Amino acid sequence: MLAFRVLNTDYRCDDFVVNDTKLGLVQKVREHLQNLENSAFTADRHRKRKLLENSTLNSKLLKVNGSTTAICATGLRNLGNTCFMNAILQSLSNIEQFCCYFKELPAVELRNGKTAGRRTYHTRSQGDNNVSLVEEFRKTLCALWQGSQTAFSPESLFYVVWKIMPNFRGYQQQDAHEFMRYLLDHLHLELQGGFNGVSRSAILQENSTLSASNKCCINGASTVVTAIFGGILQNEVNCLICGTESRKFDPFLDLSLDIPSQFRSKRSKNQENGPVCSLRDCLRSFTDLEELDETELYMCHKCKKKQKSTKKFWIQKLPKVLCLHLKRFHWTAYLRNKVDTYVEFPLRGLDMKCYLLEPENSGPESCLYDLAAVVVHHGSGVGSGHYTAYATHEGRWFHFNDSTVTLTDEETVVKAKAYILFYVERQAKAGSDKL
Repeated sequence: MLAFRVLNTDYRCDDFVVNDTKLGLVQKVREHLQNLENSAFTADRHRKRKLLENSTLNSKLLKVNGSTTAICATGLRNLGNTCFMNAILQSLSNIEQFCCYFKELPAVELRNGKTAGRRTYHTRSQGDNNVSLVEEFRKTLCALWQGSQTAFSPESLFYVVWKIMPNFRGYQQQDAHEFMRYLLDHLHLELQGGFNGVSRSAILQENSTLSASNKCCINGASTVVTAIFGGILQNEVNCLICGTESRKFDPFLDLSLDIPSQFRSKRSKNQENGPVCSLRDCLRSFTDLEELDETELYMCHKCKKKQKSTKKFWIQKLPKVLCLHLKRFHWTAYLRNKVDTYVEFPLRGLDMKCYLLEPENSGPESCLYDLAAVVVHHGSGVGSGHYTAYATHEGRWFHFNDSTVTLTDEETVVKAKAYILFYVERQAKAGSDKL
């Protein structure tokens, strides 16, 4: 019995290869196991289909106000420590405007020799370079809210992730925030260039709901990624010696917020030791005037040398979807520790007006945000633990735990120790409650 599985990456061709024996025994075993799997699948297909039809219908029914209704949400199967990816995908699938854009894109047929004209489905063992992150992302989003299955396997998407994001190859636990940034950046780049001769950015320009005033360009032309998640920060640095002020505008897709040090020992909402840390505390810490320490001396052009200085952030432009990342992982001398502090956050009415550079130029509703999704990390370290997500869909909150999707309530959501928060800009007046 060959009880080893060695996976290497050949960086010359960017393919995955398995260390084999001279006689090719590993490959023979793989082919034999593949044949067994295929025959078992074929023989069992009809029986499983009937069982799935019945179990899916029964398991996706719930009682709401005395009547029976169906849960249309679909879970994502864990492919081996891929909960970090599943939590982000489920969160993004509930950002309505973002999700709808991808679902409305035309399907791209991946053409490759004999498969020309037919859609191809990839596995991670294939060496095809003709891959599209946008297409696999589109197919995954389409599968999540069809209600035809209890769980969907994002294997084709994960294969593309392996191909274009080397940091996420393998089956180690990864950081969900890092994955989200890589995912959005690569979607943005591919949408700019199009795929297979089809320009996807042209569709953005035809979409009247994403007007030019809502676009924020990051690394080139605007796409749906920057139109929805893109905002602009103003970074002000003042020299403490001569008073020279330097201003710089930086585009962002999310804001990473420190949890203030005075709250880091408070692990639960119900602890009596001092006040509860709130999202406002984290935002204030991010935007407050800060004196830079000796390791961050500012190069003053007037003084012609590095000087002590102060720094302050203003938000020059708010995005349609405000993504807030709470920095729960910090490096120490030997390891990366987790800040397990509970941070209180509002479900609706997050008011960002006081953090704006020119608040007087904003409308009364344009600075209010309502929560759409929350990513939670369970466990003690970034390389371990588990990720789940909460998201709201058509007025109901769901908990997404890989392949399991359950209906939940607002009281449960607000008790979560949030890692990433997705807030959607409020479009119409809906109450006066604010943070």
